[in-house]
Amino acid sequence: MDLFAKLKMNMGPLGKHSDFADGYFSFPKLEGEIAPRMKFQGKNVLTWSLNNYLGLANHPEVRKADADAAAQYGAAHPMGARMMSGQTSLHEQLEDELAAFVKKDKAYLLNYGYQGIMSVIDSLLDRKDVVVYDSECHACIIDALRMHLGKRYVFPHNDIQNCEKQLERATKLANETGGGILVITEGVFGMTGDQGKLKEIVELKKKFDFRLLIDDAHGFGTLGKTGAGTDEEQGVQDEVDLYFSTFAKSMASIGAFIAGSPEVIMFLRYNMRSQIFAKALPMIFVAGALKRLELLRTQPELKDNLWTIVTALRKGLHDNGFSTGKSNSPVTPVVLNGTVGEAAALTRDLRENYSIFCSVVIYPVIPKGMIILRLIPTAVHTLEDVEETISAFAAIKEKLTSGVYKNSEYAISVGE
Repeated sequence: MDLFAKLKMNMGPLGKHSDFADGYFSFPKLEGEIAPRMKFQGKNVLTWSLNNYLGLANHPEVRKADADAAAQYGAAHPMGARMMSGQTSLHEQLEDELAAFVKKDKAYLLNYGYQGIMSVIDSLLDRKDVVVYDSECHACIIDALRMHLGKRYVFPHNDIQNCEKQLERATKLANETGGGILVITEGVFGMTGDQGKLKEIVELKKKFDFRLLIDDAHGFGTLGKTGAGTDEEQGVQDEVDLYFSTFAKSMASIGAFIAGSPEVIMFLRYNMRSQIFAKALPMIFVAGALKRLELLRTQPELKDNLWTIVTALRKGLHDNGFSTGKSNSPVTPVVLNGTVGEAAALTRDLRENYSIFCSVVIYPVIPKGMIILRLIPTAVHTLEDVEETISAFAAIKEKLTSGVYKNSEYAISVGE
């Protein structure tokens, strides 16, 4: 079969849609200033789909810092990789401040989150090493493990008893190969919103010899007394060996970092191919990240405002009979029952008739018959936004239950 012809078949129901043949199926476009109220298809909508947790994207001090950095440095500076000609004092300052904030000795800046953690994992492991990881780890971690030439064992999501069994298997194999063991989990799982069981995993260090790497993309800035993340929230900062987070969530920017012991960070500096052979993070993003980190540290009211909205939203949903699963972070999944077609019709109705924009998750990401509407509260939402959303959700829930969406022309056109 022709390689490109096969691609359409792999798209499932979307590949059969008339718009697909024209290359017209486009991603949704939100327009205007980044805020709770934006425009979608020319219409004002209330959006719950932006990971702008602390509202820094349009914070006046952040916008000024970004503009000042652009005026001073332009987009090109520095030219070259860090190892060659791209090292600057600001890069070093940001790394030092990030390390101090998350209570680690050293940190290393990364150009992107997805690419960054893939390269971290790839650099740390060789074919003798064994990995044990949570089944619901983010795609970037799964992609990294696909490159791993050694053995990997997966445990069901947050199942510590099974994690222990996998560690027993990993220990036996590592003793034979002479390799080490790396356990990988997330601080907050971005789809379901529940925290990784870091405290319980750390407890297993008393029985097994392993290192722990956590991806805390959704916990950094939102959890912990100071906002330093999920490991601070759970009181295990000293036991987490490698702490990773992106700037694309609470920091509302581009970039990422990995933090840990001086020896490991030094090793990564000289062995991460994605950084050695790539241009350094531009000064615009470095200077902007310094300002964002300053605000994160010095304005706790940002996190307080976020949690006011999280609490109100979750209470309103629960009072109206909605389930938000096991989430104990700002990520708020609203779990419903329905088909893929009903999910498509429901989402369209929310956006066109109720002016609510949120992300929808369907099969095959989650089991058939389940729909998740994923809400991301932020510090700049209001309690009025929450009330409007609860009212809209109550209305679409009634329609879903009564079968209105099952007979929708849009649902039928999408199919199963």
